[in-house]
Amino acid sequence: MGLTARDIMTPEPVSVTRELTVTDAAKLMVEKHVGALPVVEDEKLIGIVTEGDLIMQDVKMEFPTYIQLLDGFIMYPPATARFENELKKAVGAKVADVMTVEPVVVQAATTVEDVATLMVDRDVSRVPVLDGEKLVGIVSKSDIVRSLIAGE
Repeated sequence: MGLTARDIMTPEPVSVTRELTVTDAAKLMVEKHVGALPVVEDEKLIGIVTEGDLIMQDVKMEFPTYIQLLDGFIMYPPATARFENELKKAVGAKVADVMTVEPVVVQAATTVEDVATLMVDRDVSRVPVLDGEKLVGIVSKSDIVRSLIAGE
């Protein structure tokens, strides 16, 4: 019998609610040294938010248009208003606004080989691990690599 998701997962992953702000989610990722946060509601997994989601949120903001005038820069007023609006939206954004709904998941008993195949097929770096409907862990690509090295 080969290794399963339960054998290599990080148990009890740091999770968040859909109402947490994007800023607080980013801080939590940095503090806990994690690249993804499962999103739970009533103890059920409803999504996942990743570093990529937060970075994309940042990129979506349109930076102001500058007009060079007499060696100085002035911000073009309509662009300023739009930028401030985008900034407010980004800062006020909630996890619900950027999370992936219905993320790729595996059951705790799934073999490591099947987890690895699923990650490649679905192009994801980590998958939440469920026991029935309960979130019990998370497996990242680095967990899989470590399990392969340990198995040699």
